[in-house]
Amino acid sequence: MIRAVIFDVGETLVRDDRYWASWADWLDVPRHTLSALVGAVVAQGRDNADALRLVRPDIDVTAEYRAREAAGRGERLEDSDLYDDVRPALAELRRLGVRVVIAGNQTSRAGELLRALDLPADVVATSGEWGVAKPQSEFFRRAVEAGQAQPDETLYVGDHPADDLFPAAAAGLRTAHLRRGPWGHLWAADPDVKATADWHIDRLTELPALIAQ
Repeated sequence: MIRAVIFDVGETLVRDDRYWASWADWLDVPRHTLSALVGAVVAQGRDNADALRLVRPDIDVTAEYRAREAAGRGERLEDSDLYDDVRPALAELRRLGVRVVIAGNQTSRAGELLRALDLPADVVATSGEWGVAKPQSEFFRRAVEAGQAQPDETLYVGDHPADDLFPAAAAGLRTAHLRRGPWGHLWAADPDVKATADWHIDRLTELPALIAQ
């Protein structure tokens, strides 16, 4: 029985369009250029921040992030950034009595913005707030603790095999691989992904029926 569901954030709940577009505007490069570079580093299995380093090899990403915030051009998150299945899926899971946790590799500021959206979730937390990030096992220990269920009663939902699927499974959680965003689409047919994930889904609204079985 699944008693808790933990959701990744980027390209699971939230579209990354605004995030990368804002970086492109800040670095004064065409949005398509940066988007294509993100796709390139993703396909190579690299950190997606490497796309910024390809545009500006000497960039200090943390310092540049702070400069954007100071200039009033920092992170923003609005309801329109959510995928359309997010609220219905989370609300239905809670109606079924499942504890809903949102936990991903985001900044502390992103955690504040997510909570301001008033999503139907019991806990919203980010790696920036916890001081530990995926794929570290401590991140998943904290996520399971937030879910208040045993690992084998906890489902982690995400799009990224290396950050979400494989480490969650290694921590003893059940897993659902979401075919969404560049990572979800690129590795959807990967044999290791197929073998590791308990479920493969295209929309979050598939989850309540799967869990209720």
